[in-house]
Amino acid sequence: MTRVATGWAIFQGLLIEALPFLMLGVTIAGLARWLVPQSAWVRRLPRHPLLAPIVGALLGFALPACECGNVPVARRLLASGAPLGTGFGFLFAAPVLNPIVLASTWAAFPDKTWLLWARPAGAFVIALALSALLGLIPESRLLQGALLEERRLSQPLSSIGLLERRIGLVGAGPAKPAMPAQSTALLPRELLSHSTREFLSLLTLLVLGSALAAVVQTWLPRSWLLALGSAPTLSVLALMLLALVVSVCSSVDAFLAIGFAAQVTPGALLAFLLLGPVVDLKLAGLFTVLLTPRAIAITALSASLMVLLIGQWVNLIQL
Repeated sequence: MTRVATGWAIFQGLLIEALPFLMLGVTIAGLARWLVPQSAWVRRLPRHPLLAPIVGALLGFALPACECGNVPVARRLLASGAPLGTGFGFLFAAPVLNPIVLASTWAAFPDKTWLLWARPAGAFVIALALSALLGLIPESRLLQGALLEERRLSQPLSSIGLLERRIGLVGAGPAKPAMPAQSTALLPRELLSHSTREFLSLLTLLVLGSALAAVVQTWLPRSWLLALGSAPTLSVLALMLLALVVSVCSSVDAFLAIGFAAQVTPGALLAFLLLGPVVDLKLAGLFTVLLTPRAIAITALSASLMVLLIGQWVNLIQL
């Protein structure tokens, strides 16, 4: 019964922590869809393979939401016909490159100046690399079915045929860059109905992800992971696993890291702060509204490998 009570408390904490940011993300996505016509802002987004993810990552400065709140915003970007690089750059970098997370990192580690620039720089590099990697996959194998259909509906018939719009299966190659079609603004009632359905759908996935994270946390003591904290390589791997398990939001993960910062290597500490905002058990379900299972697996493995390399590199310099 003690473990059940502990698991229930962890589940409640994760859900309560993430819920406001999920609601904020859905609200931002809904307002963007209502106040600004899709063609007005999608047309201005750069489609260059390098500039697109950079612009997407920099959007994180203006949107103070953690990784849970960024999922609906990123989905709205992609559904509106924005370049893949912009959507993915925002999805992977914005959880760290926003004012709340930057301020919380500074407040938690005011004496670790290297960490104050290494965390945003690392998140920026990871976002660019993941955007480039996922951009190599055809959209039909990359994006979730409903999102792919919605994305192709926003493009003109000159680039996407009727059959491709409906099923998103004709033509395995990525769609040619095209300007989104003009769309009429939604009525407030339609907007509220759409946003409510989107919120409930994401909430279901968030509940499942939080429950999974709570179960794993309850049966996998953190002491096992922190016991490896002094080894240069094992410490990085242990803290990466801890980031996956605890599934804490990026807005408060720096304060959680204070409790074990003195017992782990610098690279392990940075790895914990970098991997969680990109991949954790709580996000696994949310990503299913954006990516196919294969794309989610590629994202998780690639992000983990990059974080491991960054953590090792930091240990070589700091130790």
